[in-house]
Amino acid sequence: MIRKHLILIASSMLLLSCTAAKDKSTNELFLNKKAENKYISAYNNTMKLWPVPYEEKDITTTYGNAHIIISGPKDGKPLVLLHGMDASSTMWYPNIGSYAKHYRVYCIDYLTEAGKSIKNEDAKFNPDDITPWYTQIFDALKLKKFDLVAASRGGWVATNYALKCDGRIKKMVLLAPVQTFEGINMQSKTMTAANFKFFPTRKRLNKMVAYFSEKPEKVSHQFKEQMYLGTKNTKTKMDLLHMKPFSDKELKSLTLPVLVLVGDNDILNKPEITEKAKELLPNCKTEIIKDAGHFLTMDQQEKVDATIIKFLESK
Repeated sequence: MIRKHLILIASSMLLLSCTAAKDKSTNELFLNKKAENKYISAYNNTMKLWPVPYEEKDITTTYGNAHIIISGPKDGKPLVLLHGMDASSTMWYPNIGSYAKHYRVYCIDYLTEAGKSIKNEDAKFNPDDITPWYTQIFDALKLKKFDLVAASRGGWVATNYALKCDGRIKKMVLLAPVQTFEGINMQSKTMTAANFKFFPTRKRLNKMVAYFSEKPEKVSHQFKEQMYLGTKNTKTKMDLLHMKPFSDKELKSLTLPVLVLVGDNDILNKPEITEKAKELLPNCKTEIIKDAGHFLTMDQQEKVDATIIKFLESK
């Protein structure tokens, strides 16, 4: 009888361990495999909004697999796009049609956020590792010289990369860059929007979008659902808090052409950061985009895209 009970207990434990292994996500960021699958389905659903042909490519790095969405003519000039926090590369769906006419565009999912890039479980990924990770990606893509457009948190990443890898970036565009020239503008709306990060519900998501965008109706349902599932189904990370604004000395050392665009109603950035950018960056142009919030690429897509392309094409 005792032997039968032991066999039953052992069998039950084996079954539970097999079930747990089966339910384990391939990406440690997600709570479980089911959560990951839901998010990936939402990601793919947002990609149905991509208005031009694309290919998806995975590159193996020492930190994990980097996922890249590539569009545009193969002989086009290279342009790299870095998305904002928790947005993934799909955030560029309103803009990619404009850029892919002129460039071979590479959109890279950040390694430690919801997306299709997957960090190795045993790999550490601190702010000091960001530049080496991107360098491995650019080397694999054979991008020796390229233009770079980066939004929000991506603006910090782009500036950090430009400081450490001088000469690789030809021109750089910073869209509503946070933690770059100054810290995040802390106000009641900012804190209310942050509630979604810690306590994700669709109601809080809609409130966040309404605060981040002057035209929230332009933000697609598919993209919002992806953002919701990406936050709800993953472990909360606050990497942004470890990314400190750059010193005046560091910013003054950046001699490449830079364009800084900020929405006039951006709740994370004070419009005055454009003045600081102009003062500190030796070769900088700035513009405050009217009737736009933090999501300026969606609020004023045509204006923003036209301004970026004009800057990139200028001599």
